[in-house]
Amino acid sequence: MHDERRRIEERAERLHTQRIKPAIYAATVPLTVEAWQAPGEPVPFEEAAGAPYEPFAMDTPWGPPWGTTWFRMGGQVPAEWAGKRVETVIDLGFVGDWPGNQAEALVHLPDGRPLKAVNPLNQYVPVAHPAAGGERIDYLVEAASNPDILAGDFSGPTQLGDVLTAGDRPLYTFRRADLAVLDEEVWHLDLDLQVLRELMVHLGEHEPRRHEILHALDRALDALDLDDVSGSAAAVRAVLAPVLAKPAHASAHTLSGVGHAHIDSAWLWPIRETKRKTSRTFSNVTSLAEEYDDFIFACSQAQQYEWVRDNYPHVWARIQESVKKGQWAPVGGMWVEADGNLPGGEAIARQLVHGKRFFIEHFGVETKGVWLPDSFGYTAAYPQLAKLAGNDWFLTQKISWNQTNKFPHHTFWWEGIDGTRIFTHFPPVDTYNARFSGEELARAVRNYSEKGAGTRSLAPFGWGDGGGGPTREIMERARRLADLEGSAKVVVEHPDAFFAKAREEYPDAPVWVGELYLELHRATYTSQARTKQGNRRSEHRLREAELWATTAALHAPGYAYPYEKLDRLWKTVLLHQFHDILPGSSIAWVHREAEAEYARVAVELEELTAQAIAALGAGGARVFNTSPYDRAEVVRTADGVPAYAEVPAGGSAPLTDADPPQPVKVTGRVLDNGLVRVEIAEDGTLSSVFDLRSGREVLAEQGNLLRLHTDLPNYWDAWDIDKHYKNRYTDLLDADSVTVVEEDPLIGAIRVIRSFGKGSTITQTVTVRAGSPRIDFETDIDWHEAEKILKAGFPVDIRAPHSSAEIQFGHVQRPTHTNTSWEAARFEVSGHRWVHIGEPGYGVAVINDSTYGHDVSRTVREDGGTTTTVRLSLVRAPRVPDPEADQGRHRFTYSLLPGASIEDAVAEGYSLNLPLRVADAAGAPEPVVSVSGEGVTVEAVKLADDGSGDVVVRLYESRGGRATGVLRAGFPLAGAHVTDLLERPLETADTDGDGGVFVALRPFQILTLRLGRAADGR
Repeated sequence: MHDERRRIEERAERLHTQRIKPAIYAATVPLTVEAWQAPGEPVPFEEAAGAPYEPFAMDTPWGPPWGTTWFRMGGQVPAEWAGKRVETVIDLGFVGDWPGNQAEALVHLPDGRPLKAVNPLNQYVPVAHPAAGGERIDYLVEAASNPDILAGDFSGPTQLGDVLTAGDRPLYTFRRADLAVLDEEVWHLDLDLQVLRELMVHLGEHEPRRHEILHALDRALDALDLDDVSGSAAAVRAVLAPVLAKPAHASAHTLSGVGHAHIDSAWLWPIRETKRKTSRTFSNVTSLAEEYDDFIFACSQAQQYEWVRDNYPHVWARIQESVKKGQWAPVGGMWVEADGNLPGGEAIARQLVHGKRFFIEHFGVETKGVWLPDSFGYTAAYPQLAKLAGNDWFLTQKISWNQTNKFPHHTFWWEGIDGTRIFTHFPPVDTYNARFSGEELARAVRNYSEKGAGTRSLAPFGWGDGGGGPTREIMERARRLADLEGSAKVVVEHPDAFFAKAREEYPDAPVWVGELYLELHRATYTSQARTKQGNRRSEHRLREAELWATTAALHAPGYAYPYEKLDRLWKTVLLHQFHDILPGSSIAWVHREAEAEYARVAVELEELTAQAIAALGAGGARVFNTSPYDRAEVVRTADGVPAYAEVPAGGSAPLTDADPPQPVKVTGRVLDNGLVRVEIAEDGTLSSVFDLRSGREVLAEQGNLLRLHTDLPNYWDAWDIDKHYKNRYTDLLDADSVTVVEEDPLIGAIRVIRSFGKGSTITQTVTVRAGSPRIDFETDIDWHEAEKILKAGFPVDIRAPHSSAEIQFGHVQRPTHTNTSWEAARFEVSGHRWVHIGEPGYGVAVINDSTYGHDVSRTVREDGGTTTTVRLSLVRAPRVPDPEADQGRHRFTYSLLPGASIEDAVAEGYSLNLPLRVADAAGAPEPVVSVSGEGVTVEAVKLADDGSGDVVVRLYESRGGRATGVLRAGFPLAGAHVTDLLERPLETADTDGDGGVFVALRPFQILTLRLGRAADGR
């Protein structure tokens, strides 16, 4: 047989694209269109319905950046179309084929009911099937002219990312608004050809099946009448039917397809636009569910459901109905799909609590898995937190983006830092926006790492990132691919069903221990520093407000615990932990609003804390300690005067003239408090940090070295820091001034001011306080650099085989060597409040109050000693997608803690992030709870969410070893239960009958206790 592949393939390509696709709509008539440009922000339907409209012609430019144009459309179905399938087809002037970041519209009926959305790959609105002919069609269409931020493929900065800078030039040209007849036979022929052609080209040239399809296509196209595509479509399909009917091989891989529409809660659009995106996508999804009984749609992010409930009640009712029918599957059980590394431990717990409760309350559905396809790496604390929230499985996708090493598994058990394991899947289709193309199916089979043990994988299908979701074309592909020779089999099913089958066939799947580190997007630990600082401050202010509100509720008559306010504030903070807000990878508008929201949250939480403390009564200055550790440290009074205070964990004490420890001495550029002696060089760096307790020099070289690196990654500016950043840098060694600014027996401080770069300045106050070996670097940066990163380095004379970095409810250890490509790829890593390095008998910690990114490296000196260097990433200057990212003022503090154990690092991390509070209060009661036992650390104290008055305490083992102790209630105790994260009792806790609860924890174990209050307790 002659090889005619090229001729047949080219023939099929031309006839398919040039003759068959244009014939899908057999007849069209234009609608009349009028337009009204809404001023400013979007308006409700009622306002748009009463607005003055003007005639609008096709091919007219419309839509300023971030604008809203309402179109009034009308027409009549021709009588001769009776019995046909009639649709409205709308083309707003779509660019490309991605629905997420361009023009989108929601079509309403005249009474205000949302009907369906239109986007580039979903341009139709059903009218009648079959049509009676003569029907009147009237729509009011809300069209959003969102700019295409991705235009140019992120090649350069754009001002389109903020309504304040985007201008008002129209972005789109309206192309089409027609009534049309869908020729169903031609439409199905188009889909037959799509599936067969794509399957064919992805089969090997040696495969008989490829050639069988090739020649079937040739024969089928012989049956196509070019002058009557509609009339001959059935004949063409009849020729193709036998090759479409051949069943898949018995050993074919199975893809469990789950409808999906990844909607970033903010990214290249602001939160206000996401609220509208949810209505568009969800109206499309519920419309598709009415058409396809076998359709199942998985949707996460309770926050997005709440937006629809509050703003689009008709769409909300359709979602509720789809859930009842089993076609809509709430998944994920989180308030939003949060970043996987940066939120604090209690914040991730609350993500799970608020998400799961929402789905239980509104749908009667308890989600069973964590759905996080797109976050930028995942903390090793997740398995335990997921299981404690009642989850059985975990799904992610993003690890497929690894820059260096291919992740070895697709189905595996993921083991967290405490030993908890959760069944985890990583779809080999390598996308959460699958369309069931031939390329995707071939890739899923080729990639799948579990061959020989497992036979199935998950494929989330539907357009995403900016929403859109599944289309009827994707569903038709799934039906054709359900059992087709040469292809993987596709079955549309609930993700719970997939995970149950995968676990049943592969119970002994391999185990991955520790974090799921993404070898990409490492700069998300640092970009948009003010957003990250807002999150860190908010998390700690929430802890503080809950503790003192609980104290007041227990002991202050008439005080009402602020359930609603705390719930609302938590949800605001959780929303901004979304995986493109907190990581700093969104447009300018998003981060401008995030900073404003954090400022508002701070004001409200300060008010709540002050009100709770005031409810305890006035009576003189007292010091309040929100930290879970007893503290003896210097605090400033309301007048700024230093004082020394000793305060119990979670409690308060009078501000008295306690006897201070050895005073601080300031001699020239030397600070000495009897514990550490700090010498500052003329250039403002640390020339020496001498630990007077152990008699050893801490530094191997100059410390607090500020190094400015060129920072231009290969592609994703705000997301990435690539290894070559290390090769070009400037050490900031020219100090404008080095000045003693405080010389007090309790505090000694020296200020260093530097100017550099493009008008940037750094003012650092190096502070040593009486009684503490901690050295603080209070930092004020006026930052005007571009494509740079600033790091602060501490080269320590320690031979540390690994570093330890705090994560949620514990810490992880990472090697300091680069023996393998896996270690070398971790050249930038994340941590929370501290990083610790140590050798037997001695350790040093670097503490921070808002920094997450850092690196740890080691070198061997000529004298044979080892220098281990910890460097904090302080601030970056990416230009895409926000050209002004991080510009301006930054204020934060980081600290060096010589002679530190892990427990010291934990305690000082809390202390730096939870400053002692001085307030006028009466003699406050004893702490709500107190804990004995080393390593038992209280993370949260609050009243139970159900309003019962029970006290909920969340604690964990913080050192990495076993811990035992007693938690003692500061109120009459009626009983105690161990609960899950949702505060549902699991078992009765062991008490001593005298207000104490026995606690025994494995390394890094999280324990939630629900404490009942005796009748005589308030």
